[in-house]
Amino acid sequence: MSTLHLVPGTPDAVLRALTGVLDGSGPPFAPVPADLAAAERVRRAAAPDRPLEDDCAVVLTTSGSSGEPKGVLLSRDALVASAEATHERLGGPGQWLLPMKPYFVGGLQILTRSVVAGQSPVLLQDSFSEAAATMTGSRRYTAMVPTQLARYLETDLDALRSFDAIIIGGAATPAALKTRAAEAGVTAIPAYGMTETGSGCVYAGQPLTGTSVDLDDCRILIKGSTLFSGYRLQPELTAEVLRDGWFRTQDRGELVDGQLKVIGRIDDVVISGGVNVTLPTVQARLLEHADVKDAVVLGVPDAEWGTRVVAYVVGEPSLAELRDFVAEVLPRTWAPREVHHLDALPMLASGKVDRQALL
Repeated sequence: MSTLHLVPGTPDAVLRALTGVLDGSGPPFAPVPADLAAAERVRRAAAPDRPLEDDCAVVLTTSGSSGEPKGVLLSRDALVASAEATHERLGGPGQWLLPMKPYFVGGLQILTRSVVAGQSPVLLQDSFSEAAATMTGSRRYTAMVPTQLARYLETDLDALRSFDAIIIGGAATPAALKTRAAEAGVTAIPAYGMTETGSGCVYAGQPLTGTSVDLDDCRILIKGSTLFSGYRLQPELTAEVLRDGWFRTQDRGELVDGQLKVIGRIDDVVISGGVNVTLPTVQARLLEHADVKDAVVLGVPDAEWGTRVVAYVVGEPSLAELRDFVAEVLPRTWAPREVHHLDALPMLASGKVDRQALL
């Protein structure tokens, strides 16, 4: 079995290590962020002192937005398959701008696509517009999380318009943000995927070539060439989620006219006062309020209700106003029973909301 190497999670270091595993000249590796707490989580998940499973080029850790991170084993074939399928969907290889951390799968795959395309990636330093202006490829791509897109729509609109395609992933893209981008002439493509699927594998509801999607009841199942090989040193968990070649995700969805619509996580349906409440639906409704800039809705254990629906909101509307607003289109029993007003939602480096910081 191979030995796993830890490398600094900087773009240059990850690009060198990635080039090595893709051309066969370098050892399997795990990128480690500079933040000491995050680095320790990566080391625990990657376990570099233990023998490495077969068919692994890179070990990435999940974001840990809702629990302890897991080490995800990604093979060279899975990384390349994801890159090639992405280029096919977008209209051909191109030059990529990296505005994300390369120790998460979204950032790593920007570098993989660059290596596969034979083009040098452009690294974001301070200014998104200045970085975009240095690009020389005939086709120009980037990827980012919804929060970045919302920010750049305000500050770097011309630069966004200069890209042939911008992949939006890492978190659900609010409908209002999709509309803003389209009306501004920005080609933003929402992607669904995760570390276990080698980054986004479904673009705008349509699976990439080599990927199949199915449902077990409402649970999203994914099969294809971009799937991970397993969880690091967790064969039981691997066997639980990888069955007959299908990855059993923790997400709920539905197929509408052949397109996948992601509804939310399996555990995003809570029972509050004996009523099933779909938290992402409540969250989506809150985001439609004119005075709500951002929001997340969580279920919190409660002695009276079983689970209390709590909203964390960037904006000033009162609890009573938001409850009435939700009840206009959803059952009043779904309305949040508690609201916390924040200046900004706490975010992980992956671009996901840090739910653990809110609870």
